[in-house]
Amino acid sequence: MRKDQRLLIGKGENEAFIVPKMANRHGLICGATGTGKTVTLKVMAESFSELGVPVFLADVKGDIAGCVKPGEKNENITKRLEKLGIADSDFPMKRFPVRFWDVFGEKGHPVRTTVSEMGATLLARLLGLTDVQTGVLAIVFRVADDKGWLLLDLKDLRSMVAYVADHAQELLHQYGMVSRQSCGAIQRALLQLEDAGGTLFFGEPDIQLSDWMQCDEDGRGYLNIFHCEKLYQSPLLYSTFMLWLLAELFEQLPETGDPEKPKLVFFFDEAHLLFKDAPRALTDKVEQMVKLIRSKGVGVYFITQQPSDIPNAVLAQLSNRVQHALRAYTPLEQKAIKAAAQSFRANPAFDTETAITELGTGEALVSFLDEKGIPSVVERATILPPQSAMGAIDDERRKAEIMADDLYGKYEDAVDSESAYEIITAANAEQEAAAQAAAEEEAARKEQEKREKEEAKKQRQSASKRNSSPLGKVANSAMNSIGREVGRSIGRGLLGTLKKWF
Repeated sequence: MRKDQRLLIGKGENEAFIVPKMANRHGLICGATGTGKTVTLKVMAESFSELGVPVFLADVKGDIAGCVKPGEKNENITKRLEKLGIADSDFPMKRFPVRFWDVFGEKGHPVRTTVSEMGATLLARLLGLTDVQTGVLAIVFRVADDKGWLLLDLKDLRSMVAYVADHAQELLHQYGMVSRQSCGAIQRALLQLEDAGGTLFFGEPDIQLSDWMQCDEDGRGYLNIFHCEKLYQSPLLYSTFMLWLLAELFEQLPETGDPEKPKLVFFFDEAHLLFKDAPRALTDKVEQMVKLIRSKGVGVYFITQQPSDIPNAVLAQLSNRVQHALRAYTPLEQKAIKAAAQSFRANPAFDTETAITELGTGEALVSFLDEKGIPSVVERATILPPQSAMGAIDDERRKAEIMADDLYGKYEDAVDSESAYEIITAANAEQEAAAQAAAEEEAARKEQEKREKEEAKKQRQSASKRNSSPLGKVANSAMNSIGREVGRSIGRGLLGTLKKWF
């Protein structure tokens, strides 16, 4: 909810505002299951939309889609507004501009990227490769880049891996050793990725990030809702996709310094999956992106259960915080609560550590940056209700919204352009044709030699028959005698008769 050019998120003793020019300092929404994280996410997303800031958010449970419909006031909402001191007339229920997206293209516009765009590092994580196999995959990408062969989909990558394996000796001195065992492991991992839906994710037309950074005719930012119920069943694919999005935003957007409001706000639900089993090198890159993407005008908000789900180096970059209730049933959970409490600027009115365990549903400890970039004193606040409807929508309504969107038809039909698969297949076909022609030529040569040998054999056999006849034997005998006589005559003449003539 906009108020005085700021975003009102909740209220305790004081109102809790997000200052637009500080929204790209990133944020954290955390709390136990059922404590109100989804409501907070919706309130913040609606507020950014009203401000004219596009939003991208993952819908893991399918209950954010109600943003396309106005909410309905009920007794609970009325009581909450009264508690917040907001007049009923100042809080109209309304819908927000929404675009639905889905990797599988079932409940939103299809979302695709190319293998080349994802790159070897993220793909290696997605495939679960070892360090050695990751090195081989990097060589595969480098060879494709040097040859100018695009890797658009998984069949391109499979063909490229096979090509590198077949030409390993030729590539050895320029790129390094490539073992067939590593190539085989990569091929097996690619098959598993295909079974997990990777075939739909990789290809063209690939997503244009500019389509996620648009406003409607009223100047409200679009809520780009990424439907993840099915994708979330493959946590590694889900987290890698979200990480790729961050990387794309970081690489593509120009530097903007400190804008008056963000260009885009990115909500990353179930953020713990991003860092689960991630190698140190990857975590370092995430930390670097979170630090630097602020200057691209992007605010990143992580949603998870425990602050400890986020590495400390990344957590230190999250300045706008909403902490819902946590439960302390084990010593480890008690330690986590203490750490969460210490991350806030203390409020003398209450004990932060105790308050975290006492918060009710819809309540949170809130601390946002002020206009000078200083974290506010932690406030025990009641979060505003959303103005749009809560819960899911039926498939018929969803389909109608998708088809009414200006982008409908841009991504729906996959395109299979010429790329590495077609180039390698054509080259292999040409080699096979040349080999076939050479084999046929060799076979024809051998057939000719065979015919010539058979003809010569027939001639020898024919001559042998003539020589074996009575007349042939007399002729042979005479010729032999003449030959011997001529030999002796010449010999004698050469050795003695010439002296007599002179």
